[in-house]
Amino acid sequence: MAFTIQQYEALKNAIVAGVHSVTYGDKTVSYRSISEMKEALNMMEAEVFPERIPRRRAYASFDSGYFSNCNR
Repeated sequence: MAFTIQQYEALKNAIVAGVHSVTYGDKTVSYRSISEMKEALNMMEAEVFPERIPRRRAYASFDSGYFSNCNR
């Protein structure tokens, strides 16, 4: 589904205002809760602003194994 920046901003403003329905264009969407609205906002943000998604990084680690064979 293709979201627009205007839809993203309208939903963000509705969350800030504390209302549960958003109108953009000729369509109105009603949400059950603020948490449902935040979930939709995160989904929109991932699509509209893909550069904001944090990337996972893997780092190599090394162990000499010196202490793993010793009885303490």
